Amino acid sequence: MGLPAQANIEVIDDASRAEIALHPIRRQILAELELPESASSLARKLGLSRQKVNYHLRELERSGFLHLVEERPRRNCIERIVQATARSYIINPEVLGVLGDDPGEARSRFSASYLIASAAKMIRDVATLKRRAASVGKKLATLTMQSDVTFASAKDRYLFTEELTNEFARLIAKYHDESAAGGRTYRFLLGAHPVITKSEEEARAEEAESGVKHKERQDDQ
Repeated sequence: MGLPAQANIEVIDDASRAEIALHPIRRQILAELELPESASSLARKLGLSRQKVNYHLRELERSGFLHLVEERPRRNCIERIVQATARSYIINPEVLGVLGDDPGEARSRFSASYLIASAAKMIRDVATLKRRAASVGKKLATLTMQSDVTFASAKDRYLFTEELTNEFARLIAKYHDESAAGGRTYRFLLGAHPVITKSEEEARAEEAESGVKHKERQDDQ
């Protein structure tokens, strides 16, 4: 039997489904189910009882996170083999409601909050468009470019930003045509942030050390 189609990434845009997926044990199960597994093999891997694993599998399957791959006769029962519907999942920020950031509330294009809010809006929009395109059997035309740039100095970073901004504006002025009959408007989002180079443990240790030094300086004053 051929395996059901598995998406690379699935956007969760329903609060109840998000709650189901965020349960610690279910998150572990979804991580293990990139490849088909049975409840018995999952229970052994996770060190849990088969009954507990079966319960969480039923909840995940009921909420649309699992495919049934096949059913195999095993002793006096039928063993069900299941697989996650996607390799990874992301929660649509819109699920957070009023907790989600609004780009309109940010004032500076150099603000981290503005970048987070803009990225969140992009996730919402692309998730909506992807769902609509799939419903009519079409592919969504998108573009992604990503690159790491190492700057020798803050001045170089500033000059790069200025050149990029000016070139971006030049291309928009060249190709943007509001009067085009039947034209399709696209939104381009340019953002930049430092690359993560430390693990969570290293970052926490550094924060703790920084806090100790700050307290020592306060004590000396």
